[in-house]
Amino acid sequence: MRVFVLKEIDREFRRQAITDPMLCEAIERAERGLIDANLGGHVIKQRLARPKQGKSGGFRTVIAYEVKKRSLFMYVFAKNEKDNISDKDLERLRGLASWALSRTDAQIELLLTSGEWREVLCDGKKKV
Repeated sequence: MRVFVLKEIDREFRRQAITDPMLCEAIERAERGLIDANLGGHVIKQRLARPKQGKSGGFRTVIAYEVKKRSLFMYVFAKNEKDNISDKDLERLRGLASWALSRTDAQIELLLTSGEWREVLCDGKKKV
């Protein structure tokens, strides 16, 4: 499973002290079938705990997700700032998910090189 983050979302993760191990844990839960919400079109929502707090008042992430293949963190919001995403945003995110999950390995490498995406290294894997 390869895990990626959009550049804009990565900035918010850093600002909120959301770490790569937290992202990996959210994907590991999804891989075990523990998905907080399936939004259709290969889009899921997973909860992330605030650092040193619980998940209920934490963050919500929207992820393009293909089992055992690839995931892309596309959106994040704090539960205390927003209840949910709008129907318009969900349609936009479904379109982004479809596009992201259809990228070839060569296209992904270009996205990584350009800085538009960042790869999250889970399972102790190191960049070569």
